[in-house]
Amino acid sequence: MAAITYRPRGVCSRSIDVDVQDGIVKSVSFVGGCDGNLKAISKLVKGQPVETVCDLLRGNTCGPRSTSCADQLVCALEQAAAQE
Repeated sequence: MAAITYRPRGVCSRSIDVDVQDGIVKSVSFVGGCDGNLKAISKLVKGQPVETVCDLLRGNTCGPRSTSCADQLVCALEQAAAQE
């Protein structure tokens, strides 16, 4: 099991806590950012394979930014999966 706190870049959220076990997302929580949307994303990805979540959310942008909280979640999940 790998539980990490990731510091996203270029987005409103200040940190992302992820917990990955056997390649499955066990939990995700964001600090800062769009509260309702990020709570919804966290619920939707729970129990999903890391690879599936990453394929779905990678490259998602927010307004004029080249990234988004969802895209930064991909970075967090990849880092946690690599540590597992």
